[in-house]
Amino acid sequence: MVEKKEVAIPVPAADNSPMEEDKPLKKTPKELKDAPIKEELSEEDQELKTQLEMLIERLKESDTKLYNPTLETLRTLILTSTSSMTSVPKPLKYLRPMYQDMVTIHDSWPNNADKFFLADILSILAMTYDDDKLDTLKYRKLGSKNAIGSWGHEYVRHLSTEIGLEYNRRQETDANTDDLVELALEVAPFFLAHNAEADAVDLLLQLDIVPKLVGFVDKNSYKRVCLYIASCVNYLESPDDAICLRTTHDIYLKHEKYAEALLIAIRMSDKTLIQSLFDNCQDPLLKKQLAFMLARQQISVETEDEDLQNCINNTHLTTHFLNLARELDLMEPKTPEDIYKSHLEHKRSTQVAQVDSARQNLASTFVNAFVNAGFGVDKLMLTEEEDGGWIFKNKDHGMLSASASLGMILLWDVDMGLNQIDRYIYSNDENIRAGALLAVGIVNSGVRNLADPALAVLSEHLEDTKPITNRVAAIQGLGLAYAGSAREELSELLLPLVSNSDVAMELSSFAALALGMIYVGTCDGEITSTILQTMLERAEGQLGETFSRFMSLGLGLIHLGTRGQCDVTLETLKAIEHPIAKRTSVLVEICAYAGSGDVLHIQRMLHYCNDHIDTESGGDDEFQAYAVIGIALIALGEDIGAEMALRSFTHLMHYGEPVIRKAVPLAIGLLCASNPVLSVLDTLGKYSHDTDIEVALNSIFAMGMVGAGTNNARVAQMLRHLASYYHKDASCLFVVRIAQGLLHMGKGTLTINPLNTDRQIMSPVALAGLLTTLVAFTDVKTLILGRHHYLLYSLVTAMYPRFLITLNEELESEPVAVRVGQAVDVVGQAGRPKTITGFQTHTTPVLLAYSERAELSTEEYLAQAPVLEGFVLLKKNPDYVEEAKA
Repeated sequence: MVEKKEVAIPVPAADNSPMEEDKPLKKTPKELKDAPIKEELSEEDQELKTQLEMLIERLKESDTKLYNPTLETLRTLILTSTSSMTSVPKPLKYLRPMYQDMVTIHDSWPNNADKFFLADILSILAMTYDDDKLDTLKYRKLGSKNAIGSWGHEYVRHLSTEIGLEYNRRQETDANTDDLVELALEVAPFFLAHNAEADAVDLLLQLDIVPKLVGFVDKNSYKRVCLYIASCVNYLESPDDAICLRTTHDIYLKHEKYAEALLIAIRMSDKTLIQSLFDNCQDPLLKKQLAFMLARQQISVETEDEDLQNCINNTHLTTHFLNLARELDLMEPKTPEDIYKSHLEHKRSTQVAQVDSARQNLASTFVNAFVNAGFGVDKLMLTEEEDGGWIFKNKDHGMLSASASLGMILLWDVDMGLNQIDRYIYSNDENIRAGALLAVGIVNSGVRNLADPALAVLSEHLEDTKPITNRVAAIQGLGLAYAGSAREELSELLLPLVSNSDVAMELSSFAALALGMIYVGTCDGEITSTILQTMLERAEGQLGETFSRFMSLGLGLIHLGTRGQCDVTLETLKAIEHPIAKRTSVLVEICAYAGSGDVLHIQRMLHYCNDHIDTESGGDDEFQAYAVIGIALIALGEDIGAEMALRSFTHLMHYGEPVIRKAVPLAIGLLCASNPVLSVLDTLGKYSHDTDIEVALNSIFAMGMVGAGTNNARVAQMLRHLASYYHKDASCLFVVRIAQGLLHMGKGTLTINPLNTDRQIMSPVALAGLLTTLVAFTDVKTLILGRHHYLLYSLVTAMYPRFLITLNEELESEPVAVRVGQAVDVVGQAGRPKTITGFQTHTTPVLLAYSERAELSTEEYLAQAPVLEGFVLLKKNPDYVEEAKA
């Protein structure tokens, strides 16, 4: 058989010219763009085109009398033309090829009304002929200055874009921009009147004249404008962010919206503004609402009115919390076993390893304290037995945490609490005494009392003659009781303990931490300089102690949220040669930019994590752990930043050093506190089986933080699995139990998330407590698993009921129907969009999860608070008409 060969048959082209795509372009893209488009025109369109060409020819003639009617006709044709959303109006389309002729005509005419009229038409025509010359703006300025909106909305938007571009160009050359500002102030009112508030704000932001908005905003647009400006703040640099917040405050104040203005003043941390708003509010009911809002942030203002003072002092908190518990049928105390549900744990062998019973009892102490927090009843501590039976089931320092747990159980109920704690203050056992002192501080946390019992009791125990355990507990108690109060007498009490280089480093560090909590975010110069001086004077060995981290944290807390004000402190720290300087500077920096979402500082923290430090040859890598926590702290409260941070943590976990890996779970816990996101739980579940025991311990604790106060069933199941997995490891089991206690905190009624009021405000006091606990977990074996487990009680400053309680004018509970659903971001949306989705209707009081929002079901009452959260006062709506039932 003959093989057939493949043969290529050449096919000649019709002519020998190169193929179509090989031909060089005869015209440049610019020429192609400007070339007239050949298209079949309908009779009507052809007539319009001919008419326009005739009109332009008429403008070239010498008869000046024809100019004005011709221009009028041109304007009428442009204004009356219709087009779809995607196409250019036909008159503009057909005039485009004649644009250069019209420019030449304009340049040749003398300055008169006709020339200005032609400039107006060129300004609108330049929208279709944009070759980066910004001609729309140029001819607008040369035109007749008629009403800005006469050419329609699209023209104004195009003009505002060109104003912004021209402003940027002039900024580079430092040229005068007054004419642009004047034009922008014409454009902004047009935008505001036509539901384009976002465009108005963007334009004025670009020109750095946002405060001018206050004069233009009316009662129809102020809400949307303020909502948009406030949401822009996270993405602005200093000082623009402060200017925007101040503008929002001024707009609210102009419309007498004191509650909204107060929220902005709190975000600005401006005490003077807060006091002035409170004083100027004349409505007695609204003033009570302001007092409740200040109490939530633990901000104290001066007032003569006793009722208002009680609201500000949070005196009503315990009463309403217990009413909520009765309403939800939660008063029955729970035992640790109710939480553990050991019968559901899968036991690996019939012979369960004997775990140290004292360690088990200590874990039960914490679980009992967290679960029954604020309820005033439990089954371990407040029993009929007068001998304090449960306390003696703990050993040594375990007794300290056991007696301190009384403060947690009786939380916010100062009178009842002090009666119960009093008998332990004079105990013969040093640890029980210390625990009782700490309990006094805990029970006073978040509430103020005019008698100042905490200061009176605890100040006695700071004397040199007292045992160090008691002094440390008293210091800690003062820090928790007066967090955020910035009381001068406390500074006088504690500063000598910081500066005295003869006292133990433990005492000095905890005194610095307590001052950091009391003066959180104040940038107090005296305390800052004292702590820095102490660091310079202390011996190297003392600075190397594990307690020194709390001195660094105390300095950081003083600068919490102050941004650029920490620069002087950071410069001073460079003078200290000990490794503590690096640790402290990282802590100060992350605290200063907490919640700012500042990308540059997050990058700096990631950069710190790049370095490989050889600890064997004397290097100190502790600062890297704080840098990791810092990433979460800076990204806190800004959703996109938080998502990016979580992604970065995955990389750090894969490639980071051990010191970085152990801090990642803590950072995740801070980022998602009391917000059990499924993906985060899966990640922590994976890390909780890590071969590095410190990573596992911190992951387990982070699971507790993420689920804190939510009773989340998935977290409960994961923790039960971990309890059986680590049933032979006393340390891990201890932390699992604590995580279980946190999960069921307040029987599911409390939260530890530092963000409140619809996630708009970050509480410095809550953040101080969370950071103290997290910094303790960076050395979990020495501190939490050692004798300083009571540092877990620092979380008390962040604990707050996640309720919504509606009150009438007499401050009595007023049950009303509310819709509770997932919060929806409505910033910049048109019309009146729904702010919640997938809602259910409940009767107050109700519990709100992290991402939930509430609104009143009917218009029968008017809420005095802008956000339905915490205590909300209601007023009858005088215009309400009840719907007739069918």
